[in-house]
Amino acid sequence: MPRTDRALYRLLIGLLLACGAAQLTAVAGASAAPAAEQYVKYYTVAGSYRDEPENLTEIAVRFLGDGSRSTEIFTLNSGRRQPGGGTLTDPKALREGWSLVLPWDAYGDGVRYGLLPGTASPSPTPSASPPPTRQQTTPARPEPPVQQPAPPAAAPPTPATPEAPPAPPSQDCGVTGPAAAESTWAQQRLAPEGAWETTRGNGVIVAVVDSGVDASLPQLSGRVIAGADITAGDGNGDSDCLGSGTGMAAIIAGASDQPDTPSGLAPDATILPIRVVGDGGPADPAEEATAIEVAVSAGAGVIAVGTHVDPGDPLVSAAISNALTHDVLVVVPATATPLPEPAKGADGALITVGAVDADGALAGEEGASADVVAPGIGVATLGVNGSGTITTSGPQYAVAFVAGQAALVRAAHPGLNAAQVKHRIEVTADRMETDDDGYGWGLINPVAAVSAVVEGEVVTPPAASDPGIGLGAVIAMVIVVLIMLAAVALLVLRARRWAQGPVSEPYEAEVPVR
Repeated sequence: MPRTDRALYRLLIGLLLACGAAQLTAVAGASAAPAAEQYVKYYTVAGSYRDEPENLTEIAVRFLGDGSRSTEIFTLNSGRRQPGGGTLTDPKALREGWSLVLPWDAYGDGVRYGLLPGTASPSPTPSASPPPTRQQTTPARPEPPVQQPAPPAAAPPTPATPEAPPAPPSQDCGVTGPAAAESTWAQQRLAPEGAWETTRGNGVIVAVVDSGVDASLPQLSGRVIAGADITAGDGNGDSDCLGSGTGMAAIIAGASDQPDTPSGLAPDATILPIRVVGDGGPADPAEEATAIEVAVSAGAGVIAVGTHVDPGDPLVSAAISNALTHDVLVVVPATATPLPEPAKGADGALITVGAVDADGALAGEEGASADVVAPGIGVATLGVNGSGTITTSGPQYAVAFVAGQAALVRAAHPGLNAAQVKHRIEVTADRMETDDDGYGWGLINPVAAVSAVVEGEVVTPPAASDPGIGLGAVIAMVIVVLIMLAAVALLVLRARRWAQGPVSEPYEAEVPVR
């Protein structure tokens, strides 16, 4: 759209979203949705690509950027019966209509996210595996001990008929099926509930720039405002077909009283969903940039950027640079691409996040240098359309954990600007037992970030931070205003008299005294 129209659109959306956020009332506690089968990224084989039969090497190049990763795709799909019959035995022999499970970081036109086509019940198909890791490490904070899920024994027989029909989808996103409870190692490791006596993130708006957010989920009820759909130019961002935005939002601000459905880090924070992609295809860099600008205009204190956004694109980089001139913390996946730096003395800040698994192994782009790391491999979150708790992987979920922690810090310390929030997150992180620079300051620690005393931190208290003098301050302000109004009235009266010139005293006849 034209530049002037984009600017007007951002202004209008920002004003509307800011008004909506101000009126939002958080609603806590919701019953968990029924569990559902794990979602995966997958690709449906076409008859040909560029007039040539498709093969695993070409698919790996197209969606993973590396032909050698065809072995990962082969491992994920080998031996699984395909729709219409047949199994994958030859990487060069693919049949049209086959569904190939892809690694978690696959991206491109044709990559889908959800249940495999034709899946009606739990199957032994593995989910998308994490990419090759650079180094196996163990986090420096071993306690409290993490309850790892026990290896499954003999799988119970699959019931012929599900106990309940799947929930109807909120839009044309496909149907979901039942599945088992998932691991919650990440939430157990971070233990954010230790900070909830101090804060639950109330009053902080966290923008999720990704695929939208399914606001119909009970665990997100009252926590998601309408948002914006940048792909359509109008409409809301509170629905989601791909699921990655919903998974991020649940990690940030979900609320649950069920043990197999973990709550988010900041369950009283407000989610502002901004959709930049709707069907798995590549996002438009201009729309990605607009999404960042809309988030700033709407008053977001934290912006969580998903993997559908390329922070290294010149348009997106310029939008992030503009955001850093405001008091906004922008959270992005760690990358080897140069990213914008805030101007000296700017209130805003950019923090990069690496993804780790339960053993502390780092995954992601080779050569990427993170400020901090957070859980992002095999983590539990919510799926879309009532699919319940799922286990998934991706750098966007590590971003979500840091964004949730940032919401806690911003709510607990409202006098800190975004740059100070970033510094607090970094210095309170748990150091990793490795010299690998990819881990940055280490694994985030939400409780320490909220409660620790940070050396050299200068906090400017908010204007109304002391409730004991709140009423007196208001009365004093009213008195000052009244005095100023009276002074202005006197000045106006004197000015009018001066303009009229000197006024002679009225003549009074002398009355003789008898």
